[in-house]
Amino acid sequence: MKTTSAIVIGAGIGGITTAAHLAQRGMHVTVIEKNDQPGGRCDTITREGHRFNTGPTLFIMPKVFEAEFAALGASMHEMLDLRRVDPTYHLIFDDGSRLALTSDLRHMYEQLEAIEPGSFHNYLRYIEEGQRHYDLGMKRLVERDFRSPFDFFSLGNLPLAYQLKPFLPHYGHMSAYFKQPRLKAAFTFQDVYMGLSPYEAPSTFSMMPYTELAHGVWHPKGGMYSIVEALVEIARRAGVEFVFETTVERIDTNGRRANGVLLEDGRRLTADVIVANADLPYVYQNLLPDAAAAERMASKRFSCSVVSFFWGVDKVYPQIQPHTLFLADAYRENFDAIDSPRALPATPSLYIHAPVRLDPEMAPPGEDSLIAIVPVGHLWDGSEQDWPSIRECAREAVFKRLALLGITDLQDHIKFETNFTPLSWRKRYNLMKGATHGLAHTLFQLAYFRPHNRHARYHNLYFTGASTHPGTGVPSALISGRMVADRVMDDLVA
Repeated sequence: MKTTSAIVIGAGIGGITTAAHLAQRGMHVTVIEKNDQPGGRCDTITREGHRFNTGPTLFIMPKVFEAEFAALGASMHEMLDLRRVDPTYHLIFDDGSRLALTSDLRHMYEQLEAIEPGSFHNYLRYIEEGQRHYDLGMKRLVERDFRSPFDFFSLGNLPLAYQLKPFLPHYGHMSAYFKQPRLKAAFTFQDVYMGLSPYEAPSTFSMMPYTELAHGVWHPKGGMYSIVEALVEIARRAGVEFVFETTVERIDTNGRRANGVLLEDGRRLTADVIVANADLPYVYQNLLPDAAAAERMASKRFSCSVVSFFWGVDKVYPQIQPHTLFLADAYRENFDAIDSPRALPATPSLYIHAPVRLDPEMAPPGEDSLIAIVPVGHLWDGSEQDWPSIRECAREAVFKRLALLGITDLQDHIKFETNFTPLSWRKRYNLMKGATHGLAHTLFQLAYFRPHNRHARYHNLYFTGASTHPGTGVPSALISGRMVADRVMDDLVA
């Protein structure tokens, strides 16, 4: 009996997870990746003994990881060496005042009451709401595979319209809990993980601050790339074959089926099942023949992008905590700028990650590896965006912010720099518009409204990744990979 074969385009988290599930169920799976290593956006850079994660730097939603590793027959705790990070973030405001987000309720009480008397009680109410949103949202929206409209538009889902507060903008809804703008910002900035402004993100996303504080933010030894290495190990044990530095030029289609792929070097590979883990808008624009479908995909809302700096530093700066976030008082101006082709605001919000505080092996002894991330708008067609100039402004903004910590000599101690702009994200990872989170998670690009995991015409062509359901982020990619594998197997026996 012939073994069913599958080709997975792209070795991101979703692609590796799908491949591992399919191989464990008896399929012959080949993963084709254009870059020289797996991981997709969850990538790594190593230089002169310094290690950097280029994509996500926070291990959140550990319950999802635990369940998805178990679904692959593996133990998260055995494969990953995890250390809890608490406080999760150190927030620094324009005047140098600070707020450490922590699960220590006594410490939170003291900090919040100093900023806004009476706010601690409202903080507990907000976290309770976040728990309701997390429990309901994960079960009814994120982990649900919407294969038909009836899976979503049902009487059972009607209460979600008020239970999850999807029609209330997150920042505006914060007025029910806090008066102080800095506290509203402290519990909504996580919306940028979805590529969204909290001024338009649904209040459903209060689930993110909840899970970070209740379930914890963690650091896997070796950084987030250790997750990629663990998944590749699982996949290879199951028999998955990885082919790197090989570009797919086109998906071959005929009638209602995808027959295989055409490679850049002219070779054709055939398979019974094709799974595309490349960025979905890129797939429609470059790998499939339907120009109208590609245009519809390109017209959707895209997430923001970031300018990232990766610095090898010849000394340690202990003032910089593992996850430091500088939040601008001009909070709305920042998000308005990110959602447009404009240059950076005068005082941008930005994030700095110092992994050596958690994992000394991320840099040589006595040295530091620092990552600075400045959110920016994505690439806009027809707009003259001067990325070298924007990058310089972003770099200077980081140095200016660090002065609030008493750091004024970082420039003198940087051994080397690698940086990514939206142009870099587009070139290395085929992200349309350089949008680092794929399609934005607006209300009508969520759940059933987000692009589905199977092509509407080619029923043996499937999609996984940030721009498909359930969305961006490593936990979502793990869920997406399992969902796609389940759909493939169900379709094969149908």
